[in-house]
Amino acid sequence: MSVKHPIIAVTGSSGAGTTTVRHAFADIFRRVGIDAYHIEGNSFRRYDREGMRQAFEASRARGEPISHFGPEANLFDRLESLFREYSRTGSGIAREYVETDQQAAELGAPAGTFTPWTEIPAGSDLLFYEGLHGAVTEDSWSHRRMSPSHNPFVVKVRQQLMERCDYGMDVAKWVDLLVGVVPAINLEWIQKIHRDCAAKGASVEAVAHTILRRMPDYVRYIIPQFSLTDINFQRIPLVDTSNPFIARDIPTPHESMVVIRLREPWRFDLPDLLRRLDGSFMSRPNTLVVPGGEMGPAMETICTPLVQEVVERRRSAEG
Repeated sequence: MSVKHPIIAVTGSSGAGTTTVRHAFADIFRRVGIDAYHIEGNSFRRYDREGMRQAFEASRARGEPISHFGPEANLFDRLESLFREYSRTGSGIAREYVETDQQAAELGAPAGTFTPWTEIPAGSDLLFYEGLHGAVTEDSWSHRRMSPSHNPFVVKVRQQLMERCDYGMDVAKWVDLLVGVVPAINLEWIQKIHRDCAAKGASVEAVAHTILRRMPDYVRYIIPQFSLTDINFQRIPLVDTSNPFIARDIPTPHESMVVIRLREPWRFDLPDLLRRLDGSFMSRPNTLVVPGGEMGPAMETICTPLVQEVVERRRSAEG
């Protein structure tokens, strides 16, 4: 963490609501008067689009298929290096992943490739990360980070996962404000099925196979991050999603509720939040629930004072 060069990270699985997050924080930064340097997580993929296809085919031939969730397909070391360097100096080395043809025209690089590594310009107020791995660590399953359990199955699973960890890499420790955004797992699967079938022409069976293939990396590298976040926003559908592989459509925000877990609820004026967020209620002393359509306003209402605190500490440190 850094007072002079703070980092805010939003971490979440694919389809978690990145557009809502991006708009909410853009509004916060504009109102507070912040010049934030934006980093997208896919910029730290190890391979471009064609390279990933080749690497996946090679790994599948070995019987060890890789995924975008795990370290074999990502540069976790460079992401941690960027966070560490920015927290110390306000700069670092980054690049952009060119996702679409429109971005290709803007960035001057073919879609599916990366721009060159360049130094972040000096003078930004903070670094804003949005992607899959804003809190990834290799000891996320250690007992140092997790509550003890007496369930034999849980103990066994943790032991197996811990034996696979190399320890040492810790992106989360450099982040000043960490926000998790994640849909309920069946909702996440429905979104992926519909997206891949529509955009890539994949079959439901092929997408189901991909979900199963990625599950070990998802369990090891994605899920544990949400135990480290300051705030979690989780969208829960209010319609039947018990079999995501036959769902005809994606539940809309108005067919959902958003469960918001506050790591330190005493930092918030909870009665004021309940008054300001229509239809909200507390389900636990640290958990606020709002209608799905209110996710954006809730994010802005809850996160704005936290962003202000980060920036005020920075400005005080600068005199």
